[in-house]
Amino acid sequence: MDKYHDLISQTFDFPTADFTVHNDELQFHGIDLMALVEKYGTPLRLTYLPKISSQIQRAKKWFADGIAATGYQGTYSYAYCTKSSHFRFVLEEALKNDVHLETSSWFDISIIRHLHAEGKVDKQHHIICNGFKPDEYKREITALINEGFVNCMPILDAPNEIDYYAQHVTEQCKIGMRLASDEEPRFQFYTSRLGIRYADAIPLYEQRLKDDPRFELTMLHYFISTGIKDTSYYWSELSRFIHKYCELRKICPTLTTIDIGGGLPIQTSIQPEYDYPYMVAEILRTVQRICREEGVPEPHIFTEFGIFTVGESGAMIYSILDEKLQNDKELWYMIDGSFITNLPDTWALNQRFILLALNGWQKRYQRIQLGGLTCDSQDYYNAEQHLYQVFLPERKPTDAEPLYIGFFHTGAYQESLSGYGGIKHCLIPAPQHIILDRGPDGVLTDTVFAPKQEAASMMRILGYTS
Repeated sequence: MDKYHDLISQTFDFPTADFTVHNDELQFHGIDLMALVEKYGTPLRLTYLPKISSQIQRAKKWFADGIAATGYQGTYSYAYCTKSSHFRFVLEEALKNDVHLETSSWFDISIIRHLHAEGKVDKQHHIICNGFKPDEYKREITALINEGFVNCMPILDAPNEIDYYAQHVTEQCKIGMRLASDEEPRFQFYTSRLGIRYADAIPLYEQRLKDDPRFELTMLHYFISTGIKDTSYYWSELSRFIHKYCELRKICPTLTTIDIGGGLPIQTSIQPEYDYPYMVAEILRTVQRICREEGVPEPHIFTEFGIFTVGESGAMIYSILDEKLQNDKELWYMIDGSFITNLPDTWALNQRFILLALNGWQKRYQRIQLGGLTCDSQDYYNAEQHLYQVFLPERKPTDAEPLYIGFFHTGAYQESLSGYGGIKHCLIPAPQHIILDRGPDGVLTDTVFAPKQEAASMMRILGYTS
């Protein structure tokens, strides 16, 4: 086992449905990545739109199968969490799959209005308005409600939030309430800063909502920052939440729906690490069991999957510019981009993404460290930081072509966190962004969404030119 192809195929169950090798070059969903590199160069950001739809349909099937297997009495609805990626091409692809939307900012409402004007969102769509809300956000939510968006639902994050709606809402209004979850023990604080305290939920309903004919409490929401995981912490928090739902449901007959926030994880390795159907079925069984014990109807279920929806659609392609041996054993490959500016979660959260070479699969492999272009000491990707050792094909100065590498499943948050179109650390330019899609005939199309950032745009942003 001395070739890179041997390493990958014998370490993992490879090839997979998403990753294959043809003529010693990596393909992603059947896409000839080297052909894209030859056409567009690197660094290169890719978004493969069909993966967004397939993720939504996978989750819907898991819930449909789980409901059928358990005899669960409620329905399931899928909402897309827009903060994972606000780009138009993402929203439009997601909306092809009969999804609802969850917002977190008053600027999201401008997106909702644009999509409504184009006929992609109607006034029956569920618009779940989450987050702590400044007056601008509450004003935009209220405007949608008063304009007849009958399923625009503010999720109360603080007890006094209802004061604004009581003063300004003129139409019938569905209301949700977020409960403040306890955080994992590793957190520096015990309870989430977001949401209503468990002890305040029933008093808030009885004192502010119950007797106001405009308001109808229909949804109880919670969010687990770790996402849906098979841990004692997750099951404990879910059970606690369902018990509170049952307690509130007994005095509030309009409360028919729960929103399970904190989504399904994406794959960060080419080796499957997560049993999605099992977890979905266990969630359904847990809700079903507690509701039967408490003698209340099983609620309808909403989920608001963001990372799961868009994460696996993205990729970031680099070329290796050079290598540096800094001591007897630490060999650095220097990429033509930056982890801090292109993939900020690798720096901020030590996030691991799927890393594979695009070419050189028949070469010998070696353990390496990956370094970015900024002058920051944290601009790197290696085993100690990101859990697994990093092995890539050898490269030599005499090679006919550079070594190219890809980070995959990078489609959520990376562009918004790095400041799309803005100023990057050390003025590293934003990479070219390509949108990949397939027509009804299966033919792949590639279009430029954004060219590589030029110096002129930075000069304007920095105030040197107008």
